[in-house]
Amino acid sequence: MKLNSEIILKADALAKSVALENKNLDLLLEINLEVNAGETLAIVGSSGSGKTTLLSLLAGLDLPSSGAVYLKNHGLHQLNEEQRSQVRAEHVGFIFQQFLLVNSLTALENVMLPAELANMANARESAKALLEQVGLGDRIDHFPSQLSGGEQQRVAIARAFISKPDILFADEPTGNLDTRTGEHITELLFNLNQQFGTTLVLVTHDPKLADKCQRRVVMESGQLIEEVTNIANVG
Repeated sequence: MKLNSEIILKADALAKSVALENKNLDLLLEINLEVNAGETLAIVGSSGSGKTTLLSLLAGLDLPSSGAVYLKNHGLHQLNEEQRSQVRAEHVGFIFQQFLLVNSLTALENVMLPAELANMANARESAKALLEQVGLGDRIDHFPSQLSGGEQQRVAIARAFISKPDILFADEPTGNLDTRTGEHITELLFNLNQQFGTTLVLVTHDPKLADKCQRRVVMESGQLIEEVTNIANVG
């Protein structure tokens, strides 16, 4: 299947269930979703509604029980883990609530890591420039344990953008931060998103973060029950 040039991500009748004792537990039911290139989309809903499960399937971190996921014309549901990993390396960036930095690496080395794995030229210079941009130019030699939660998330954001991904998936990027720090991280995330022209798909409980996106879909009991376009954010 070839996607329309404007559509970077598509879910078609996507479903996920897991075996639980002597029955199956449905986590997602018949999800249909399209995301345009350059769009910002928030996935919202209560805990247990299926938000993170959906994000994992859209990013190719997990396989659906049925249905299809297409990312940049790659049918992720048809690929093995090695092939999906290659697609992610070429097209995808991630930001997680838990930061997931490598504790034994400095801030600079953490940001450089995806670039080095992709054999990018000038990885060190690019990492330094991004750390400067997120306000950590004086902390490049610090280890994660020497950084605050907000600083660690800024390192994670710089790491996500260094490979200039086509699409960025963020799972509760402000979830472990206080309100003021979360607002700063939100501003930083959307500024970089606009600068790089990256498609952004995020899961959040934060209504302020969701309102920054051009579109919001609401999940309940594994289903998409509502879709809202934020007209003010559609340029």
